[in-house]
Amino acid sequence: MRLPAYGVGEAAVETTTRLRPIRERRRGRPLAVGTCVVLGLGLIGGALAGVWLAASGGGKPAEPAEYAVAKELWHNAPVDTLFPRTLTAPQAGPGPSARTWTRVVVAPDAPCAAGSLAPRLLDTLRPLGCERVLRATYTDATASSVLTVGLVFTRADVTAQRDLDGRKLAARLGQDVPPALPGAGTVAAGFGPAQRAGWWVTAPADLPVVVTAVSGFADGRALDRPVRADEAMKKGRTDAVAQSGLGHEALGIAERLEKQLRTTAQAAAKEKEGQR
Repeated sequence: MRLPAYGVGEAAVETTTRLRPIRERRRGRPLAVGTCVVLGLGLIGGALAGVWLAASGGGKPAEPAEYAVAKELWHNAPVDTLFPRTLTAPQAGPGPSARTWTRVVVAPDAPCAAGSLAPRLLDTLRPLGCERVLRATYTDATASSVLTVGLVFTRADVTAQRDLDGRKLAARLGQDVPPALPGAGTVAAGFGPAQRAGWWVTAPADLPVVVTAVSGFADGRALDRPVRADEAMKKGRTDAVAQSGLGHEALGIAERLEKQLRTTAQAAAKEKEGQR
């Protein structure tokens, strides 16, 4: 924000120097200079106060344009934009292997409730103004795994979103596994609570959204206990979730979806700015 020009002060000095006689000019100049200083300080103070108020919103950081726009994407953006029919993630792992996922199920947007969110995550997001939950299920290129991903939109301000500390959110939630979204007549038909294998939850600091992901075997096999993605990816693990890469799947698709949403929010913000 540019500070105002000092045209008023300059005009006052210029007018004072033209006063006659000389004796009055000498008496008037200190007064004019003092007036100029007062006006200048007032303008600077007012401008800075305006900057602070605009930036803080009463002590809160200003929301970037894409942050504000993202709050409305759950009903403004097409489903194929939020959940592309195909997602690709180079080097999603294990190792340097790339991953490709194809969408097989899309659920209608839903309220923040037990049917669409895990209990502890729901309790965490309610105070922030949990707005809406969007979910879809994908399968990998070999149709051997299925993954339900979720975008949880909130009314959280920038400070509250940062306080979620999204990269550590999954660990804080404990065994709070996201619900699976099955799809009749698809490879995900048998994807239910007992089939959940690897899972992940994250919250980007620059978007008012929480991203969830849970993976499982497409053959419908049940597992004793779902494993958090970062745990499943540790070296030396020999359990089925680790060996199959289902932890990599959950983390990889969550990161890819977050990147997709950020790109969508930035594009929407630029479009909105162009319309002004």
